[in-house]
Amino acid sequence: MLDRDRCLALDAEDPLRDFRDEFVLPEGVVYLVGNSLGALPRRTSERVRQAVEDEWGGHLVGGWNHAGWYAQPLTTGDRLAPLIGAGPGQVVVGNTTSIAIYQAVAAATRLRPDRRVIVSDVRNFPTDHYMVQGLARTLGYEVRDFAEGRFDDAAVVLLSEVDYRTGARHDVAAVTERVHAAGALMVWDVCHSVGAMEVDVSMADFAVGCTYKYLNAGPGAPAFLYVNPRHQADAENVLSGWHGHAEPFAFERDFRPAEGIRRFAVGTPHVLSFAALEAALDVWERVPMRQVRAKSVALTSLFIDLVGDSLELASPRAAAERGSQVSLYHPDGYPVMRALIDRGVHGDFRAPDILRFGFAPLYTRFVDVYDAADVLAEVLEKELWREEKYAQRLAVT
Repeated sequence: MLDRDRCLALDAEDPLRDFRDEFVLPEGVVYLVGNSLGALPRRTSERVRQAVEDEWGGHLVGGWNHAGWYAQPLTTGDRLAPLIGAGPGQVVVGNTTSIAIYQAVAAATRLRPDRRVIVSDVRNFPTDHYMVQGLARTLGYEVRDFAEGRFDDAAVVLLSEVDYRTGARHDVAAVTERVHAAGALMVWDVCHSVGAMEVDVSMADFAVGCTYKYLNAGPGAPAFLYVNPRHQADAENVLSGWHGHAEPFAFERDFRPAEGIRRFAVGTPHVLSFAALEAALDVWERVPMRQVRAKSVALTSLFIDLVGDSLELASPRAAAERGSQVSLYHPDGYPVMRALIDRGVHGDFRAPDILRFGFAPLYTRFVDVYDAADVLAEVLEKELWREEKYAQRLAVT
């Protein structure tokens, strides 16, 4: 097992080590919550200042033309596309993950009108399954659990590449092939994988994701929607907002969809949030994703080894079967996590009993992993989590 000095040596040898300087990280904090909210890129403040003072302040409403605001859902989509294995004209950015899920699943059902079943992992991140439940009620469809493995009469299957609780990773190619063989369409949620590993949605029919986790675009950053080119001419955007119209400024009475991916735009883009995303993408355009995945595997494997048998592992032990997080079971997980955070190790908790640690390879060091495991061992051994203040639940866990 590696000691702290060896971890420092690994950091010195890390080909991604210089990217850590691109982020604002508080002194004395080991931040292992990149799977929930990524750290702040240093260039973000200046980019947002530019959008506020120079573009909005200088151009006022003219910013829609002169600063490129109107085109942002598409231009930013093209910049993001390589991170998910997509090409130009295949990704639109805007709205939220929930809205993108609704758009993708609804469009898929209309492409398979003879089928009235939506398959969803009932243990998926709540917004995914809730949106499916709401859409199914509206359409009068059945919702079936993915665990049943029956797709023969399904219109669409929605699944997350990486499970938000355990970090377990699905084989995207294998699952997509099974779904297509059954005649159904496949929608992937890549929220917990994009920015932490190589992602390829090119086999999928639709894909959705957020940009505030490993991509570091900030709280409330816009989500994205991928539509496979083979569906773009026929897929229908059920949220027919004016930015998806063929000529928004013709102000026609009836909706007429735009060509290509633009038909999946909905409303006015959140320009200031786009500015923060653009700053984050400035970093990602220089990142070799193979090195990101290799470091992710090394970091998570090290943490699993250091924790040993002190807690039950909720994540897959095999590196190929997990994303960039390690989850551990503890019946009193919430106060344990509060005690860790008080001592500078930031993870998070997912009910009812999971401690989550997300490893963002661009700024997480090997020595951070060592220190986190060391503090966790102390909290458990001395039962520091039993202090009464740690049992009081905060609104966000």
